[in-house]
Amino acid sequence: MRVLGVDPGLTRCGVGVVDGVPGRACSLVDVAVIGTDPGTDLAERLLHLDRELAILLEKHQPQSVAVERVFSQHNVGSVIFTAQASAVAILAAARAGLPVSTYTPSEVKAAVTGSGQADKKQMTTMVTKLLRLDTPPRPADAADALALAICHVWRGGTRSRIEEAVKRAVR
Repeated sequence: MRVLGVDPGLTRCGVGVVDGVPGRACSLVDVAVIGTDPGTDLAERLLHLDRELAILLEKHQPQSVAVERVFSQHNVGSVIFTAQASAVAILAAARAGLPVSTYTPSEVKAAVTGSGQADKKQMTTMVTKLLRLDTPPRPADAADALALAICHVWRGGTRSRIEEAVKRAVR
């Protein structure tokens, strides 16, 4: 299974692509960070992110997309920009006809490190080891995107338990 992971951000959006099967080591396909200039118009920044994601989706042809679920932080402005970038990633995947799953940071940390409380350094170290990389992916947004993709592969490409519960409750 090929998964494209997205660590949404408007200034820096991490994108990682891995191949793998549940229970086995994944392999790196590509990793990138899509950047936008904070001084540029918001609409232009979102459009740039959309275009770059579309290019990566076309280039790598993943079977699914995993996006970090936006969570509340102390900086409301930061959350809004992250949510906008997340929506662009979800929309780009939907436009490509791909299933999308979202994961909380703690779900990804638990899947990749064994602890939902892992810090950025621990996450980067584990992603480096799991993908057998010579050097750690930088910046942390890149490592986080790869961790999202690994988490999704290891879950068998299935939706998170929370999303499934919501889906059942809505029916």
